[in-house]
Amino acid sequence: MNINEIIKAKRDCKELTEQEINFFVEEYSKGNIPDYQASSLLMAIYLNGMSEAEILNLTLAMARSGEIVDLSEIPGIKVDKHSTGGIGDKVTMVVMPLVASLGVPVAKMSGRGLGYTQGTVDKLDSIPGFRTNLEMDEFIRNVKRIGIALMGQSENIAVADKKLYALRDVTGTVESIPLIASSIMSKKLAAGADKILLEVTCGSGAFMENEIRARKLAQTMVSIGKMAGKETIAVITNMNQPLGRFCGNALETKEAIDILSGKGEKDVVNVCGLLGAYMLKLAGKGENIVTNIKLIQNQIDNREGLAKFKELISRQWGESRVVDDPDILVKAKYKIPVNSVVDGFVSEIEAKNIGQAVVNLGGGRLKKDDTVDYDVGIEVVKKIGDEVKSGEPIMYIYSNDETKGLMQVEYLRNSYKFSKTQVENYKEILDIID
Repeated sequence: MNINEIIKAKRDCKELTEQEINFFVEEYSKGNIPDYQASSLLMAIYLNGMSEAEILNLTLAMARSGEIVDLSEIPGIKVDKHSTGGIGDKVTMVVMPLVASLGVPVAKMSGRGLGYTQGTVDKLDSIPGFRTNLEMDEFIRNVKRIGIALMGQSENIAVADKKLYALRDVTGTVESIPLIASSIMSKKLAAGADKILLEVTCGSGAFMENEIRARKLAQTMVSIGKMAGKETIAVITNMNQPLGRFCGNALETKEAIDILSGKGEKDVVNVCGLLGAYMLKLAGKGENIVTNIKLIQNQIDNREGLAKFKELISRQWGESRVVDDPDILVKAKYKIPVNSVVDGFVSEIEAKNIGQAVVNLGGGRLKKDDTVDYDVGIEVVKKIGDEVKSGEPIMYIYSNDETKGLMQVEYLRNSYKFSKTQVENYKEILDIID
């Protein structure tokens, strides 16, 4: 088989066969196809798209390029959850203990942050002593014993995707929906769960800023899951403002504990409730979503979700006292207000700027090996629809370097837009794709 002929076929809008896709993925993974030829094929895919069959075959080939996790010894239906990421997205730390407390086995592998979003593993690493680098046998053993384990994603999963993603990042092909969908779903299929719940974020603080493209991505991933024999549901959520009140690793971990304690902001509680309800549905714990949302809320009210999170922390060597006193996670030296200079109602927030400000403070990565300051972040005081008076704080900056913190004040103030009249209610949930 000839890679040059495969490139020309896709250039000419022809459908690639399963054999051609398998050949490309396998030979590129081995280093037998150079980057310049792989780049040509990626650009042809970016320009001409792929059929459903092509996307499925690419996904399966990438999933097979590395380790396939076997969770069969864990009893029950295993449901994986994936988010495309966003500003203030601490959902995994909330939803997973809640559903685990209701008897759904949670074997969750998550990633670290890169760019203006922070990853779940970084947030968990802000808990003193917490270990996310578990061996697979320990990971499975923990799920069997306490019903939940959260760890960093294995470097051996979907090896081809790592190489192709790095190449896409420097060749202008990141935004291709077939390539995004196959990248995400190859890792989900390799992770071994029985069913998959996807949160596709959409808006100024998300990778997919356009709702039409977010819906297309969700539909594509749900289709891949179903064709691969995994029941898959996607929830499209609004990321035109940060989710919850805090952005930054330790601050978001504190907020997750607050939510599990019954002190969460309405928007993040709504999102967590719905995602948890769909996880229960996929796990066979209840078909009625409204009833399932009530079950999730009950686990917050009776603090059983919080108890499960505390058990998880202890099991993975973390200091569980943070659950009883989450304020010990707030360690930044400086708390700097960002005050409004106008009266009015918040009409828009450039959420991506808030994520970027966290990176500027040292709380994120521009390169994979960058060191992260877990303490820094942003507290969002005023959100879309809130009334603001001149001189009132709209945000607080948490920084370990006063100069760095002060440098973000004007940048963050300019991330807000105001109107003289009240704006429409903000919708957290945009669509369900199943």
